[in-house]
Amino acid sequence: MDKVLRFFDWISDKLRFLGACCLMGMTALTCVDVVGRYFRHPIYGSVELVGFMATLSCIMALPYTHKVQGHIGVEILVRLLSEKVQTIISVCTHVLSLALFALVSWCMTRYALTMKQSGEVSISLKLPEYWVIFITAFCFFVFTLVILQDIMTGIRKLSNK
Repeated sequence: MDKVLRFFDWISDKLRFLGACCLMGMTALTCVDVVGRYFRHPIYGSVELVGFMATLSCIMALPYTHKVQGHIGVEILVRLLSEKVQTIISVCTHVLSLALFALVSWCMTRYALTMKQSGEVSISLKLPEYWVIFITAFCFFVFTLVILQDIMTGIRKLSNK
């Protein structure tokens, strides 16, 4: 079981790295495009590429951000409760999140397949859009696995008390 959890962590770390690469690519492409526009030679399709990279950088950071609890949470009331009740609330919210993001991942995969069959491409560069949607679905799936890991950790914590 520990090997599976370490594998989830490994995938999450790799996605975080790829998301950071997309963020750096967005920055570099935007800078080069702005300088190019000054010299009347903008980069064709830069807006599309920056949009794709923005989507990928956000979605690829999601599993890692959840793992390190980097999301904003309102815990004013929950902090007043006992540790056991806090763990129960955490497990319950993680189960609901698991259901939601498993559904989102499945729907995104279906949507990507539909987009692939329709042959939909981006406006300027004519790039197939379905690959970004497949990557997004995969990242949501990894996010679902990270949530599952949190549920298992919470249940272990409850059973040890």
